[in-house]
Amino acid sequence: MGLRWYTVVVDCIDVAAQARWWQQVLGWTVAYEAADEVVLVPPHAFTTGKDLPPEERGQGLVFVPVPEGKQLKNRLHIDLAPRADDDQAAEVAKLEAMGAKRVDVGQGPDATWVVLVDPEGNEFCVLSPRDD
Repeated sequence: MGLRWYTVVVDCIDVAAQARWWQQVLGWTVAYEAADEVVLVPPHAFTTGKDLPPEERGQGLVFVPVPEGKQLKNRLHIDLAPRADDDQAAEVAKLEAMGAKRVDVGQGPDATWVVLVDPEGNEFCVLSPRDD
């Protein structure tokens, strides 16, 4: 295989604040930090990353600055999923306490997921609990 999914890049106004917010949400580790870029990776990237083949290391999140704020609905978003034994509503409440806000993007009242936005307005979903 010639290519692998390496990172997702998130455009932001405040790179450091956005990276710290997502770091707290995911429990990930800062792999690189500069004024114009912060890279987050899953914690295992530092403990077992060198022993794993590149295709199994997981993707990172890269936060980079842009001069403009978010204008339209995302064309790509992150889905978060609680574990099977966790409570989706409790996880959503934690995210809201951290500054996430619920939004309606047309998901409808029967949706099994909750749509939120991060502090800069990027949509993401909290799915129903699952182990897969």
